[in-house]
Amino acid sequence: MDATKALGKTLVASPERRQEADADLEVVRRVQAGDVAAFDQLIRKYRERLYGVVYNLTSNREDAADLTQDAFIKAFQSIQRFSGQSSFFTWLYRIAVNSTISHLRKSRLRSFFSLETVHSDEPVARDIIDALTDKSGGDRDTYVRELQEKLNAAMQKLSIKHRTVVTLFEIDGLSHQEIADVMDCSVGTVRSRLHYAKQLLQAELQPYLRR
Repeated sequence: MDATKALGKTLVASPERRQEADADLEVVRRVQAGDVAAFDQLIRKYRERLYGVVYNLTSNREDAADLTQDAFIKAFQSIQRFSGQSSFFTWLYRIAVNSTISHLRKSRLRSFFSLETVHSDEPVARDIIDALTDKSGGDRDTYVRELQEKLNAAMQKLSIKHRTVVTLFEIDGLSHQEIADVMDCSVGTVRSRLHYAKQLLQAELQPYLRR
């Protein structure tokens, strides 16, 4: 990966992200002051994005919808405790991820990873995409299905926390710092979990990609 891109993924927030956080904070302050209807703005803004993350962790549309709704309910019920030390986006994601992890542990569900949503500038994803470019037509469709099954099986070997880190990084494009905030751990822990997860996925998929 290009060093500049890697650095960008690690740094906390771009000016655009900071502006977004400030705008969210203004809405939150209105809700805290009694304008509860303003919370709908935050729901509309983050509903699809939050659902996408939860779905990639659960691979179940009904569970993802329920957990997403539950996350917004919990956020609304706890809105008075939001101090603004982190962005609302990070705070909301932490609520959703914690609820999803708890759900996965209770039900022992396994998550599935979609090839259509991985970032193409990551080493594992780039290898997959390079391999797919050698296929065409029906061969490519068959290969995609087979590789998707292989990738799903590899993801199942990751712990819930490792799967969560990979999903937040690869699917939703969060920085290392943002993931650390969401999962309440250090940036070093995030890097370590990503490194381990990618090594495992690479090892599982490499023989298949050499076909």
